[in-house]
Amino acid sequence: MHQDEQKALVAKEAVALMLREISAGEILGIGTGSTVNLFIDALSPYAKHFRGVVSSSEASTARLIEKGFHVFDANEVGNIIAYVDGADEINAQGHMIKGGGGALTREKIVASMAEKFVCICDSSKQVEVLGNFPLPIEVIPLASAHIARTIEQQLGAEVSIRMSKSRPDEKMITDNGGWILDVRGLKIHHPKELEIELNQIPGVICNGIFARNAANVLIVSSQEGVRTIQY
Repeated sequence: MHQDEQKALVAKEAVALMLREISAGEILGIGTGSTVNLFIDALSPYAKHFRGVVSSSEASTARLIEKGFHVFDANEVGNIIAYVDGADEINAQGHMIKGGGGALTREKIVASMAEKFVCICDSSKQVEVLGNFPLPIEVIPLASAHIARTIEQQLGAEVSIRMSKSRPDEKMITDNGGWILDVRGLKIHHPKELEIELNQIPGVICNGIFARNAANVLIVSSQEGVRTIQY
């Protein structure tokens, strides 16, 4: 089974879970990425089941509006019944690395507002120890060199600034106007502690460790089919 087919199966199962567990008229949080795009498409026939959604990126917002969802600004809602998003890596405790698409800050904000985090991905994202995927850190541009030096000195990691895919000679700019540092060479045995430590560096906006906002549910696909794991 191709990876795209696995993603489609996960998206379909996540839609079924949302319709089973979320009453009509609730607000749903929706993340960013290729698997989430499939989830949005699969959920679109049921857009009116929800009072609306809160989105974690401009790209997802545009897709949601196109599919008939009412998108709330996060400041307009008090809490969200559930947040559905993917992961770049996830361990057995539901701790994740996210931010491969650069939306980590808004993803973490929306996740923190939700009663439940539902992670959707294929089995290639499951790992024993986080860190093989480069850890994204969104930073204020002015502080990027200082933050990179600090991380390299303290963690012995390799840090690079993420460049734009469409304009390879330019820095990637996030929806918040920040830059992304990608940190390679980590083995993250204590995700919660490192998440807090990185946030203390002046100029860091957000890092891509989701341990304090870990997944509560994982819907994961493989060649054998789809499984749902509760944490």
